[in-house]
Amino acid sequence: MSQSDTDPSSEPIPDVSAQTPNPSTDTSANRKHALHTNLKRGMESRHLQMISLGGVIGTGLFLSSGYTIQQAGPIGTILAYGIGALIVYLVMLTLGELSVAMPVTGSFHVYAEKFIGPGTGFVIAIQYWLTWTVALGSEFTAAGLLMQRWFPHTPTWIWSAACIALIFTANALSVRFFAEAEFIFASIKVFAICAFIAIGLLAIFGAVPISGYDHAPLFGNLVKDGVFPNGFMPVFATILTVNFAFSGTELIGVTAGETRDPETAVPKAIHTTLWRLVLFFIGSITVMCALIPWREAGVGESPFVLVFNSIGIPYAADIMNFVVLTAVLSASNSGLYASTRMVWSMGNEGMIPRWFAKTNRRGVPMLALCAAMAGGLLALLSSVIAASTVYLVLVALSGLSAVVVWIAIAYCQIVFRRRWLASGHTADELKYRTPGYPYTSWGAFVLCTASFLLVFFDKEQRFALVAELLFIVACYAAYYVQAWWRKRHPSEPELQLP
Repeated sequence: MSQSDTDPSSEPIPDVSAQTPNPSTDTSANRKHALHTNLKRGMESRHLQMISLGGVIGTGLFLSSGYTIQQAGPIGTILAYGIGALIVYLVMLTLGELSVAMPVTGSFHVYAEKFIGPGTGFVIAIQYWLTWTVALGSEFTAAGLLMQRWFPHTPTWIWSAACIALIFTANALSVRFFAEAEFIFASIKVFAICAFIAIGLLAIFGAVPISGYDHAPLFGNLVKDGVFPNGFMPVFATILTVNFAFSGTELIGVTAGETRDPETAVPKAIHTTLWRLVLFFIGSITVMCALIPWREAGVGESPFVLVFNSIGIPYAADIMNFVVLTAVLSASNSGLYASTRMVWSMGNEGMIPRWFAKTNRRGVPMLALCAAMAGGLLALLSSVIAASTVYLVLVALSGLSAVVVWIAIAYCQIVFRRRWLASGHTADELKYRTPGYPYTSWGAFVLCTASFLLVFFDKEQRFALVAELLFIVACYAAYYVQAWWRKRHPSEPELQLP
């Protein structure tokens, strides 16, 4: 945090509408030589909700959940996901107030710049861009590997290239096309999870036969070996993993600047997040643990496939391979969008050359899109050439970057509310208020900070914490070196492009 913001509440906040113009009517477009940087509000409430879910529900739930159950046990895993859902919901409530008051694309770093300091804004932008850039590389690889099940004699890179072309096209056409594609991808995942829970519950209560049982299994497997069969410490480690799994919900903030009627759509999306996370994640985990002995969950095969096979559903493995493939496409689609908008926003704020904020007639920032895709391709390349060095460091940084963003979001809302009140406004004037302020806001800040710092006690993730702290220092250093250089070499405020 910059020294100028040691007492954030001391600076009255200017009128919100003045400091965050609607992107579609950005006054910078009226200045001489200004670039065309208008984004279009093409998303509706249904898109926003599915994008938020699509950013969270990934391959971790479908493939890696069995490993999590083995570590913490059934009750421990359910408890960890419950705590994780609470943390992310508190963060979302703080984000809601900021996003409705200031619906700008790339919101996180804009808020951090205004309410913490310009250096922190730059750091948050780089952190979030890196999170999705690294994710893009892994998702492109996963798409190629998943297609090997059906086309084993075709090179993996062909399918990865097809995935890259598809996702790039979806983002390049228009924000509306991106939103519709994400709606479809996310809907398939949601339908698969709902079907899994519904069929699983029928099997649990004996309405559907399942191999290995001649009676209704009910919920005895949840506590068969005790509440915490491996002790409580694995539960703590699982909470850290769950926080990473829930990263993506904050995409609501990224999309706010391109959403129609954000005052209604954003709060609606936020309030549906918690119960859907609870239903999809905790519901799925409960069904898995009730039907599969927890020590057998995830041993070489997806627990979803194990349950479907036990119930006798034909082609269970192929069905889940298709669902996981859509999850990969959804994650890469959202990832490229988020990474692109962060590049656009940094250009729009002057943190990087302003021509990265240039948009075409469809409101798509093509240069930012190409830069984001290039970052994903470099991450993909490092995963092939330097998997044990460069890519390992990138993955470690990516894992904790989302938590850093959450910490910043919570703190920005606290400072925003203080400045809002100090400037003579009242809380009732806000179109959306964080419920339970200031307890909700401080709860989000403390829990996220604890999640970040307590990684130190997990030996397997300690390297990630050290790498993240060093990267934060490096980002601050890069910002202040850049600021010093610009001060020594002043340039024209706007690029004069034809």
